[in-house]
Amino acid sequence: MNLFKLSAAATLVILAGCAALPATQTADAIYRNGYIYTVDAHDSVQQSLAVKDGRIIAVGSNQEVEKTLAASTKVIDLQGKMLMPGLVDAHMHPMDGGDGLRGCNLNYAEMTIAQFQQHIQACLDADEKNHVDGWLDVTNWFRQGLLPKGIDANSATLDSLKTNRPIFVQSSDFHSVLINTRAMQLAGITSGTANPSGGSIAHNAQGAPSGIFEDEAGNLIIAVKPVHPPEDAVTSANLALGLLRSQGVTTFFNALADEPQLTAFLTVQHSGKLTARAYFAPMISTDMAGKPAEAVSYLQDMAKRFDQGPVGLEPTMRVQHAKLFMDGVVQAPAFTAALLEPYLVNQGTATQPHYVAGNNSGAVYLPPDVLNPVVVAIAKAGFNPHIHAVGDRAVREALDAISVMRTQVPDPWIRPAIAHDEVTDPHDYPRFAQLNVTPVMSFQWAKPAADTIEATKEYLGADRFSRMEPEGSLFAAGARIAYGSDWPVDPLNEWFALKVGVTRTNSPDTWGEYPGRINADVGLSRKTVIRAITMNAAYTLHLEDQVGSLEVGKLADMIILDRNFFSIPEEQIADIKVQTTLVAGKVVYTADASTAEGSQ
Repeated sequence: MNLFKLSAAATLVILAGCAALPATQTADAIYRNGYIYTVDAHDSVQQSLAVKDGRIIAVGSNQEVEKTLAASTKVIDLQGKMLMPGLVDAHMHPMDGGDGLRGCNLNYAEMTIAQFQQHIQACLDADEKNHVDGWLDVTNWFRQGLLPKGIDANSATLDSLKTNRPIFVQSSDFHSVLINTRAMQLAGITSGTANPSGGSIAHNAQGAPSGIFEDEAGNLIIAVKPVHPPEDAVTSANLALGLLRSQGVTTFFNALADEPQLTAFLTVQHSGKLTARAYFAPMISTDMAGKPAEAVSYLQDMAKRFDQGPVGLEPTMRVQHAKLFMDGVVQAPAFTAALLEPYLVNQGTATQPHYVAGNNSGAVYLPPDVLNPVVVAIAKAGFNPHIHAVGDRAVREALDAISVMRTQVPDPWIRPAIAHDEVTDPHDYPRFAQLNVTPVMSFQWAKPAADTIEATKEYLGADRFSRMEPEGSLFAAGARIAYGSDWPVDPLNEWFALKVGVTRTNSPDTWGEYPGRINADVGLSRKTVIRAITMNAAYTLHLEDQVGSLEVGKLADMIILDRNFFSIPEEQIADIKVQTTLVAGKVVYTADASTAEGSQ
């Protein structure tokens, strides 16, 4: 029996009851005189909206909605401001984001090796827990932003710092870890340490470990690090939720959840401070993926302990997805995304480059004989596969596995998603629609920047780079595009990301170094990017009947903006600020308490 399907059916019963309520029902609150962008089937714009008991009971003109007015109704005059559905972020890592808000943070900055060292040394000097065996965790290292371009750090970079402490530096893309020699010693890493499945250990010219650990090789280090105390995890969760509220996120999908994260959010939820609807995907490791029964048992255990059933007014937790990794990242110097053809290498010089095909095409972490059975098994158990795939080979083999799954598990309730899809072969564009697979894209990556130009362009070659970040092409092929920030891979800035989704340009203050568009792939329309971060993202979570649009019967998860998304110049979309965030009609964030609610 599929308990998740019963939950979905239950929500439809709830909605049917709400939709049947008489039009004369009195409202708790009416929002009027606004630009109410509904994201309904017609993308209609209305003037007024009424809320009762956390749900929308009327949407229309001021005169139509006024029928729900009573003496006790609170009336908010929007004064022409834009009201829209709350944002649904379909792929992020909020606990990691919260960790970065409270620790040694490199802030995604481009910096020289000397600046990199100075920043970490300052963290060491300021840390009251500075003692011999206390690990220092460093977050948000923009590896591709080290200067001069093309330089990389290694264990010696950290060994020269004034400390005997083990140091653990996490790259901002979360696919590379840098550690010092002290940390390698504690982890027992030697020249003879074998690469784990799903990851690799980098070595220097002498054959010694260089201090860089890619993907699941980082777990060799994590395994020996002390576990953070539970109160730290709760602090991180609360910090993350605060940032989500300010950005207008009312539902999030944690795309790689483990037990400590789930426990922390459960603690927050029990304290009444969970201010966004929380969805979690436990990760199926490469080792576990080879044992489908074990993978299913693990998912069922996580769901039994943490899933809280049908959606209600108050935010709760759901566990109905599974995370799988097909490959790593396409950027230099990692080159761990799995490609159909090899990365290019420079056989010329820096001043006279000559790029030719090399020997490295990356590798899929889950070959078909492993991926196909585990995807089928988790789907049969009622879980939705959420697959990380960046390179064109990884994307193709993920689609192949879902094709097998669709044959063996024809249940349309299973809604697979493939996250990132950065280098997808054009032959595979139409397969997303054909297989009902949602590509979950991080729009902010589709811009000229250090991690796309210097770290990617020459190594992919003109043809592959011309179709990198193919949101427009996927949409044209019929795909349902959803948005996921992947925070903290980048700073959480949903409105900048939506701007890039439309323009495919960087911030104007970078145009001197990174002008123009990333490539010729078309951008998305404003309506399409809004739908990607509302209804389409809600669809991936089986929530489209509850949130994602402003329609009668749905939860009043809504945001009020300081300007109109549709009437300002494209480049100004990034400047939008959320004035008010509401979850089930309850205000959880106001930018300015004196003005955000309007007047009575």
